[in-house]
Amino acid sequence: MEIVIPKGFYIGHYEDQFTGVTVVLSPKGAMGGCDCRGGAPGTRETDLLRPEKMMDSVNAVVLSGGSAYGLATSVGVMEYLREKGCGFKSMGKIVPIVTGAVIFDLNQKEYHYPTAEYGLKACQNATRRPTFGNIGVGRGATVGKIRGLKNACKSGVGAATVKVAGVNVTAIVAVNAMGDVYDEDAGKIVAGAKGKDGNFIDTEKCLADGEFLKLLLGTNTTIGCIITDAKLDKVQTNKIASISHNGLARAIRPVHTDYDGDTMFCLASGAKPVLNFAVLQSAAVKATRLAAVNAANSTAQYVIASDLDEEQ
Repeated sequence: MEIVIPKGFYIGHYEDQFTGVTVVLSPKGAMGGCDCRGGAPGTRETDLLRPEKMMDSVNAVVLSGGSAYGLATSVGVMEYLREKGCGFKSMGKIVPIVTGAVIFDLNQKEYHYPTAEYGLKACQNATRRPTFGNIGVGRGATVGKIRGLKNACKSGVGAATVKVAGVNVTAIVAVNAMGDVYDEDAGKIVAGAKGKDGNFIDTEKCLADGEFLKLLLGTNTTIGCIITDAKLDKVQTNKIASISHNGLARAIRPVHTDYDGDTMFCLASGAKPVLNFAVLQSAAVKATRLAAVNAANSTAQYVIASDLDEEQ
C-alpha cells in the first residue's frame, strides 16, 4: 500500500513499552479544522479551529496516549517548533499553534503516560517516510473492550491515502475503540471483543440485544488527522474533519459512544486547487475507513511513496 505524505507535512512517533505519541507537523502552517463526536474527549486548542475564530494556520496536530496526562506532550512540540522559528509571531515572541487529542491507554497498574519530552522526541523523529502500526500513539491502543482488556485485541495507528483529481488525501488514525473494527472489503470483523471460545462476539449486536456484559467506562477513543495538499478554506477543513467520521462509522462498530472521545482533525497545505469539493469529501471518508482498518493490524508496516521530496 502506497501512503503519500503531502509536501509540507511530516509524521513523527515516539513511544515506550506502554504508550506513546504521534505528531503531524506542518512547520510552515496549514489550514486546520476539527470535529469531535465522542462523549468523552480529551483535546487541546480545538476551539481556535472553529471557522469564526481568527487563527487559520496550524503548525501541528498531536495524537497522544496517556489520557488527559498526555496533553502535556504538546508542550514539547511547541518548544521544538519555537526553536525552528515556526508559529504565530507577535511582539517579538513566537507561539506555535499546536492542537491535538488523546486516547485512554492507562492499562497498567502503575501510571505510564507520555510527557513533553515524548512530544519533543516525536518531532525530532519526524519524516516524510514514516512507518505505522504498534508505535507512537498506537502503542497502548486496543479495540473491542466490552468484555475487558483480556478479551480485547491489540490495535495501533494506521494510515491510508486516496488520490483524487490530482489531490492527495491521507488519513492517520489511532484506533482505541470500545467497538470492533470491521473491514467492509472483507465483509468481517478483523479486531474486537472475543468470547470464551476465542471468536468475535460482535459488540454492536451484543449492545443491541441488551447483552451489556462488562462496559469499561472511559477507556477508549479513536483519534486521527486528515492531511491533504488541497487548497481549502477554514470552513472546508472543518467539513472534511466532520465527514471523515463517516469513515470511522464504516470501520468501527459501534462508534461515537459515551465511552469514546472520537475526534478527527484536518490540515490542508493549500498547494493544489480543488475543482469539486464533494469528491474530496468522499476521498476523506474512504481514506479514514482504510486507515482505521489498517490500525487494527498492529504489526503492519506500510510502504511510503519513494518519490517524495525532503524539505526538512
